[in-house]
Amino acid sequence: MLHENLLITLLLLFAVSMMIMLGQKLKISYPIFLVLAGLLITFIPGVPRFKISADWVFMVILPPLLYQAAWNTPWNNFWKWKRSIVMLAFGLVLFTSCIVAYFSNAFIPGFTMPLGLLLGAIISPPDAIAANSVLQDMKVPRQTVTILEGESLLNDAASLIVFRFALEAVLTGRFIKEEAAVAFIVVGFMGIVTGLAFAALFYIIHRYLPTTPSMDATLELIAPYFMYLVAEHYGYSGVMAVVSGGLFMSSRSVKLHNYAVSRMHSAAMGSVIVFILNGLVFILIGLQLPLVVAGLHGYSIAQALKYAVVISLLTIIVRMLWLFFTSFVPGWLSSKIRTKAIKQSWQSVFVISWAGMRGVVSLASALSVPLILNDGQFFPQRNLILFITFTVILVTLVFQGITLPFLVRFLKFEEEKPVIPNAIQEADINKRLLDVALKELNENYTFDVAENEMLQRFKSELERDLLLHSQVLASSMHNIGKVDRFGHVTNNILRNLRRELSRMRKENNFDEEVLKKREKQMDLDEARIYHHIH
Repeated sequence: MLHENLLITLLLLFAVSMMIMLGQKLKISYPIFLVLAGLLITFIPGVPRFKISADWVFMVILPPLLYQAAWNTPWNNFWKWKRSIVMLAFGLVLFTSCIVAYFSNAFIPGFTMPLGLLLGAIISPPDAIAANSVLQDMKVPRQTVTILEGESLLNDAASLIVFRFALEAVLTGRFIKEEAAVAFIVVGFMGIVTGLAFAALFYIIHRYLPTTPSMDATLELIAPYFMYLVAEHYGYSGVMAVVSGGLFMSSRSVKLHNYAVSRMHSAAMGSVIVFILNGLVFILIGLQLPLVVAGLHGYSIAQALKYAVVISLLTIIVRMLWLFFTSFVPGWLSSKIRTKAIKQSWQSVFVISWAGMRGVVSLASALSVPLILNDGQFFPQRNLILFITFTVILVTLVFQGITLPFLVRFLKFEEEKPVIPNAIQEADINKRLLDVALKELNENYTFDVAENEMLQRFKSELERDLLLHSQVLASSMHNIGKVDRFGHVTNNILRNLRRELSRMRKENNFDEEVLKKREKQMDLDEARIYHHIH
């Protein structure tokens, strides 16, 4: 059994890699392509059924994805757009949950208000991975991506807290608004406290204990799980714990590791984990179709589909109305708000409103709804809730995801022009850092440099880097063709060096460890050159 499960997992990973390559070739966003591929696979005879476990999603997949997202979020940009992010992550989640609750109670027979609130909480959080994968090669303002990324960090927490209280109301038949509001704040705040406490602990370990690069990478792998599981164990928000902890660690990333290799190992490991987990998640969403349809009892497919499509359209409309209202109406009503607010174009607001694709958190929440109530009766409308959730994911992910690139092209965003061009900023950063290094050598280590050949080479490399960057920067301002030619020539040289290294390996005259060390140095040289020309 273990052998079969392992083989199936490996085949899934292989299939994910192949389909992502095919999706890139066809210029289709990989989350959309994987979900559609999963749907098509379910129609192949003999393919086993795959069931997503809610615990597997929440406890295994979600923590590292949230942590990596928080780690890669620039704190300055996050804070700059905090109002828009909070209004989306908390305000829109609560608003969507309430609107869906009232509408489903009136529209779907047998749907009570608590059940409607439960459904609203399940389908309220968008998946930023899906939106960002569509927008990554599109010409949209950086603020648009920042707001979507910031929203995705917090909206899962808001939706899962609402889900928790709505589920309790269905199970117990008891729901007091005042108590729920206070508990909402406490659960979120204590989640933040838990995350910051563990982040501080891991920061101390990284910073002051004698770790190695491999240890650092391992600690970063387990950190989000500690934050999430401990917070959830005590009834707090695990999502808020991971997000707050990840933002804390990210803000201190410069001081976090004692070795540059540690940062490289951690970054490489994080990107691989995110790639694997995201790929598996989206293809497994598509593979849930037979299970969702098979579990639909008491409703015909046509009837359930009618409810699901209407609820899907409702969530799209609610998001658009909320965004335009909160983005523009307060400024129209108050000159004070209009003066202080950071302005967004209507095109940017429209794109954000259309980028509300749902994902795995919604499906996992629906799957985590218990089969039986506390009194032993079957959970009401569970199968319909699961079917509606699956349909909302498909409609928003496929329909909005496929149309989003056309919308961006139609809106014709003006190319962003920063106050200081990026090339100038990079040149200034490099110059200041190199000046500090050379000043330190010249003022404090003059004798050491004169007597130590290794320090002499190090100083020469610093001076060479400064000259190289200046020349590339100057070329980029006057003739972009020189930069392209520079990249072409250096890549060819490095390719020939690798071939020579391969021949040396075949000669068996050199130790493998020495050859690998030189190969790593070539990787660093290539990375440095790539940074200079991009």
